Amino acid sequence: MKRLPILVAVLRDPGLLPGLRLADWDLLLRQSTSANLSPTLLALIEEHGLLDTVPAQPRAHLDCARALARRHRQAVGFEVECIQAALAKVNGVAPLLLLKGAAYAMAGLRAGAGRLFGDIDIMVPQARLDDVESALMLHGWASSQADAYDQRYYRQWMHELPPMQHVRRQSSIDVHHAILPQTAPVHPDPALLRAAAVPIAHAPGLATLAPADMVLHSAVHLFFDGEFDKGLRDLLDLHFLFREFGVRAGFWEALPARARALELERPLFYALRYSRRLLGTPVPEAVVDALAAAAPNRALLAMMDALFERALLPMHASCTDAFTGAARFALYVRGNWLRMPPLMLARHLFHKAFLSRKQSS
Repeated sequence: MKRLPILVAVLRDPGLLPGLRLADWDLLLRQSTSANLSPTLLALIEEHGLLDTVPAQPRAHLDCARALARRHRQAVGFEVECIQAALAKVNGVAPLLLLKGAAYAMAGLRAGAGRLFGDIDIMVPQARLDDVESALMLHGWASSQADAYDQRYYRQWMHELPPMQHVRRQSSIDVHHAILPQTAPVHPDPALLRAAAVPIAHAPGLATLAPADMVLHSAVHLFFDGEFDKGLRDLLDLHFLFREFGVRAGFWEALPARARALELERPLFYALRYSRRLLGTPVPEAVVDALAAAAPNRALLAMMDALFERALLPMHASCTDAFTGAARFALYVRGNWLRMPPLMLARHLFHKAFLSRKQSS
């Protein structure tokens, strides 16, 4: 593996921070901004008691990041309360099951400290989708997808409703009924995920996925997707989740078995591999051994290393080489390939490339 960018090196070992020069700080902050991780970097610095070692110039930047993170956290709390109120009379959706960033933030997990995200993600039973959508529309949310093809694409094939946006506050919500599209080759049972959901103790009416399921969903979100503009942030989520849940009794022993039950051994393999390789995440060797059979063959794994170890770096010029663009494009194609069968994929890409573009012009 080539030398790590300064942001990845610092995330891996915050003890490097006191030795940075101003030029290093300049590059570190540029990379963290491009990766949407400046508030997360600040949280890491404070967690390790290193704020007093930060020079005045980068300290001013981090002070702005603190204000941004505080405002974001307040906005998330308010939006979640509004969603709860909107769905209060819908049968079968209580407690409200939060996913990804909103779950990390509202549950007070380490992965949520300073994390920035644009959408509130929730998960409801598929049978309740119509009722949930109607209730949200009555409270000001509307579909942000006007194209008829996009509407059909989401409603027939995907694992969520078309994204919804509040007409006044412009806040966004994604309503999921599963964690992978209906056209994907594997189908984790949403009922298993909901049945194991964990209430948030200090937030009545809210719940998150169980620890192992939260890790697996994070792995699916990153390694079944085709867009990696926030790849390092999502890998860091996994790093924090592994570290926080890994000290709980039984977590590591149960994780491989849960991945098998949900058909998600391959994305978990990738999550463990790249979290360890890039961020130095401590993982018991027994867990690595338990997932060895989920690895691709040696040639394919070497290719995936070459792709992911480029795409998971910050989208900053200092983190790219001559092959980074090709790696990101290859993973974009792979992500779409994993989400739908070949004929459907060809039709979808043709429509998006030619028909949708023509209709919008």
